Amino acid sequence: QVQLVESGGGLVQAGGSLRLSCTASGSIVSINTMGWYRQAPGKQRELVAIIRNGGDTNFADSVKGRFAISRDNAKNTVYLQMNSLKPEDTAVYYCNAVLSTTTTYRGNYWGQGTQVTVSS
Repeated sequence: QVQLVESGGGLVQAGGSLRLSCTASGSIVSINTMGWYRQAPGKQRELVAIIRNGGDTNFADSVKGRFAISRDNAKNTVYLQMNSLKPEDTAVYYCNAVLSTTTTYRGNYWGQGTQVTVSS
């Protein structure tokens, strides 16, 4: 059984910063990609940023230059540093990991989500 546990969401004023963390636990053999997606009310879930095992990253155009993603492989943890936040960044942020366990090859796993609210 794999669990992704997120933390760090909350309420912040426009222009402020937040840092999200997500730790994967369970019978993990290896982690391929870790990343963050978000879903605003009435909208589809969208990619925010991902980081691959080798360190390559991808960002949504809307967050480039404002958000940074990093991971600590020893801790199975991914971080999302969000700066210069805008009201349109308000959403539930979901951690995602593609990983292999002792029984599953490259399964796709999700966290429970953490709310980020940016006030204007």
